[in-house]
Amino acid sequence: MNYLKKFLKWTLFTIAALVLLMYIFDYGYILRGVRVVYFTGHNTAFIDDFPYFENDTIKKGDKTDVWPNHKDYNSVEATNILKRANKDWGTVAYLIIKNDSIWFESYYDGFDENSKTNSFSMAKSYVSGLLGKAIMDGHIKSLDQPISDFYPEYSYAKTTVGDLSSMASGLDWVEHYTSPFSVTARANYDDDLAETILNQNVVKTPGVEFEYLSGSTQLLGMIIEKATGKTLSNYLSESFWKPLGSSDNALWQLDDEDNKLAKAFCCIGSNAKDFARFGKLYKDHGKWNEQQILDSAFVAKSIVPRFPESPEYGYGFWLKEHLGKQFFMMQGHLGQYVIVEPNDNIIIVRLGHSKGPGDPLETYTEDIQLYIEEAYKMLNK
Repeated sequence: MNYLKKFLKWTLFTIAALVLLMYIFDYGYILRGVRVVYFTGHNTAFIDDFPYFENDTIKKGDKTDVWPNHKDYNSVEATNILKRANKDWGTVAYLIIKNDSIWFESYYDGFDENSKTNSFSMAKSYVSGLLGKAIMDGHIKSLDQPISDFYPEYSYAKTTVGDLSSMASGLDWVEHYTSPFSVTARANYDDDLAETILNQNVVKTPGVEFEYLSGSTQLLGMIIEKATGKTLSNYLSESFWKPLGSSDNALWQLDDEDNKLAKAFCCIGSNAKDFARFGKLYKDHGKWNEQQILDSAFVAKSIVPRFPESPEYGYGFWLKEHLGKQFFMMQGHLGQYVIVEPNDNIIIVRLGHSKGPGDPLETYTEDIQLYIEEAYKMLNK
């Protein structure tokens, strides 16, 4: 019995010491991550984690532009391959939009058309769009404006806002989603996101090659807030959420109740049909209801490769050739997709818990091809 008491005493002492050391050396965010993820029965970030963070509201307008149902609405069943993938990989929403009408929609696992789920990195497309809007509104000069104009601590670097949007910043950032000690984990769970980002130095020549770094988008979001004098949530609301007739308010996760800095690299909470609106805006060259919401030249530049040797990325959007077609898309960590083929006037939306088997850090995981191929099989029946 005495041995057990001693063991428990030293175990508690060791745990207390480790917790204290984490806070002393500024690793307290790991405890927050453990509390949010593992104490809720998960082993990674999850799609309905908003109650565990502070959030800002992206307000909708008074008018909703309802997506009409296509004349052939839900007239074709999902293919057996798609049904299996949706079940095995935890799909919660799958939509096919044809000629700006809902051609097919299905929801799973207790989710419905109004359910909010985490966009994860699809948010990067919105932030890039806000850069285009800030240029259009005169808050930012151009894609070539140096980031040092907003943060003089980067005066030694030649990084531009366009470099941030196109993932060519040269920042000292390691994109790692499993290590609790990675800067990516710190950014997601720390309570002072600005400090984390501004501790990142530019260590490579910017503007010469593609390197996907969440820190690039976070810094871009901070610059947009400085340039406009508005929070990202408010600027997104007035620039896109209201003009695009979104059906519901959305959420944007913040780092802390005091700092209230939006996680620009991720974490907008909305539903499938409202996410699809941004894909339609880019498909239609920045127009919505005949109004030029976003500069068409910026849109055109965004959905073609900046670097020929990296054809997978433009400015805030992923690019993929498949089935002899050219797709641009928004992508999120657990298989959140808005996939657009403008020539066919097709938008495919998939939201869910997992990308399925394979390396989730691959540029294009196999699930993307499946969602495209099965959609086209259904459309061609």
